[in-house]
Amino acid sequence: MAKNEGQIVIKKYANRRLYNTGTSTYVTLDDLAEMVKKGEEFNVQDAKSGDDITHSVLTQIIFEQESKTGNTLLPISFLRQLIGYYGDQMQMVVPSFLEHSMKAFTEQQVQMREQINRAFGETPLTKNLALPIQMVEEQVRRNTDMFQQAMQMFSPFMKPPVVKESRKAEAKDIDELKEQLRALQSKLDSL
Repeated sequence: MAKNEGQIVIKKYANRRLYNTGTSTYVTLDDLAEMVKKGEEFNVQDAKSGDDITHSVLTQIIFEQESKTGNTLLPISFLRQLIGYYGDQMQMVVPSFLEHSMKAFTEQQVQMREQINRAFGETPLTKNLALPIQMVEEQVRRNTDMFQQAMQMFSPFMKPPVVKESRKAEAKDIDELKEQLRALQSKLDSL
């Protein structure tokens, strides 16, 4: 009973303890987060009812990860937009769009890292730098444009988003960060 169709079964008890039936040990949400990062498939079941509660446990992991560090992956504007889709006619489209976007981003991540190494070479900065700001910003813009186009196809009466002053300030901040990155690269090259 350790695995269910290739997936590890995690049982969640009423006392909130999580039990990994694959290893016969109790685990924490941090352990489950590590399993996700390693690509291990698991299914979380309510120990009493047998209901699949994987979605709520994964959501709880995201909540804890967001609150533990100052490095959040989900900007407030994204969260507001996401909440706005609950109960909306677009609610059915959003999950598949997000899933495809994340898959495409993951596939492009390898290509972006290779481009970094080709552009800047193997330096301590490029090894520690997850992704260059410019490439990430470009990908986010493309994904946002695709999302807006998809939403307009399904909802032709939807108004195009209004560009606020804060976006201009964000663009200025990004430009400043790019300049700082170039300056750091120049210093590294001179060393």
